[in-house]
Amino acid sequence: MYAMSLLLAAVSLSNQNPTTVGGGLDRLERALPQLQMRLANLPLPDVAALGDLAMLGDLAAFGDLSGLSDLSTLNGLSTLRDLSVLSVRAWPPAAWNDQDPGDSLYRAARQLMNRGRYADAASTFADLIRRYPRSDYAADAHYWQAFSLYKTGDASNYRLARTVVERQNARYPRATTRGDAETLYARIQGELARQGDPDAAEWVRVHADAPPTPPTPPTPAQPPQSPQPPQPPQPPQPARGCPSDDDDDDPRIAALNALLQMDADAAVPILKRVLTRRDACSVTLRRKAVFIISQKRTEGTEDILLATARTDPDAEVRQQAVFWLSQVGSERAVTALDSILHTTTDPELQEKAIFALSQIRGARAGQILRDFAERGDGSPDARQQAIFWLGQQRSAENAAFLRGLYARLSDDDLKEKVIFSLSQMHSAENARWLLDLAQNEREPVEMRKKALFWAGQTGAALSDLAALYNRTSNEEIKEQLIFVYSQRREGEAVEKLIDIAQHDPNRELRKKAVFWLGQSRDPRARQALLDIINQ
Repeated sequence: MYAMSLLLAAVSLSNQNPTTVGGGLDRLERALPQLQMRLANLPLPDVAALGDLAMLGDLAAFGDLSGLSDLSTLNGLSTLRDLSVLSVRAWPPAAWNDQDPGDSLYRAARQLMNRGRYADAASTFADLIRRYPRSDYAADAHYWQAFSLYKTGDASNYRLARTVVERQNARYPRATTRGDAETLYARIQGELARQGDPDAAEWVRVHADAPPTPPTPPTPAQPPQSPQPPQPPQPPQPARGCPSDDDDDDPRIAALNALLQMDADAAVPILKRVLTRRDACSVTLRRKAVFIISQKRTEGTEDILLATARTDPDAEVRQQAVFWLSQVGSERAVTALDSILHTTTDPELQEKAIFALSQIRGARAGQILRDFAERGDGSPDARQQAIFWLGQQRSAENAAFLRGLYARLSDDDLKEKVIFSLSQMHSAENARWLLDLAQNEREPVEMRKKALFWAGQTGAALSDLAALYNRTSNEEIKEQLIFVYSQRREGEAVEKLIDIAQHDPNRELRKKAVFWLGQSRDPRARQALLDIINQ
């Protein structure tokens, strides 16, 4: 696997034309969208059951990919970037320790990955590592953070992903994902090398020709751990055992399911009694009861869910109560969520309340989120979540608020989240704001570069981006502009790169432009390179 990773990274440095292959690639390219659609439509347990999809042979089960196990036929193709993810572990295992302090964050990050929200998944894995460095999940969370950063496709995230993998290697050399992390590291280095990173390019050249890694010697025996204090005795379990989440054959679960068919007046008193239970076997029953309560919509529904969110001893029961409040969507539900947001000391529950409010399409819910995002005494992590979800609603009111909020912020992470959220709204006004920010010399260079990147990604006029190059004297901004031009498909972008490569007085900037012209398939780029060679 690692050798293939190095091969793929080395291929990304090559300037050769793609190799012509037979029908196997055509079948693969036709089948990939269908595969992605099938994966997207599967429920979470079924996606997890697919495992790592590490070998192309495993994909034959989808019917369209048989006969594609020979990877050698794909050498040199641009589609290798899309396929490379199949050779690393691409799906986190299910949570395994609900008593671990990082369990809730791990579950949340895993769900974000399932929804394709890789930037937020990376942020959540980073929160897990920062808050609970001794968690059972911390070692592998480094890998999943790096993988999520890589999957964003955001060039500015690749270097951070590389750093995270290196940190895992230093701190957790025996992590179960170390082998996958090495493969991912090669992918990242290949991408950075393709963008002109000299250190990454050197790494690829050295490692592509390196001999196979010798087998890892046996791990020496560890000294015995100090004894742990005994755990308090558990209450005796019923002979038939506790029901599980998916145990529909258990008569208790079946009885709760039957309450869905009953009228609210008959069902709600039973459900309220279930929610007051605190024995070990009632957790699954309480989770089920929360869902059924949310479907009954009586006058007391919001009060029951609010009380559960505040008092239930199980974190998942509390979080589900908050989620189902968002599905009720009434003004009383908004009031309950506002109360949770401003009174809870549980950061996971607070983030659930923010998400729940973002799902309610009402003026009051939006105002609560805007007020919270502006609170100087609020948790920075929770404020970032509020800013993110305001950006997902794509309203003119939220856009105007976020543009104004940026100037009132002092925290760089919050500012960066505002830039990203505005870029997701895809409006001409926001693109203009991003360009103005990029030109503002009073702003930190890193913020200006991020604004430039997202302006380029969200369709800012290329004429404005090209004019900006001649108006700035900052070399870092010019380098970022060169990269932005390289990501655009308009002919004017190639023309601007050619102009820089041939006429810019700065030798390093000319080299950057030449590199990106080498990645272009535009005939004018090839001719410009030939002209430069013949000078």
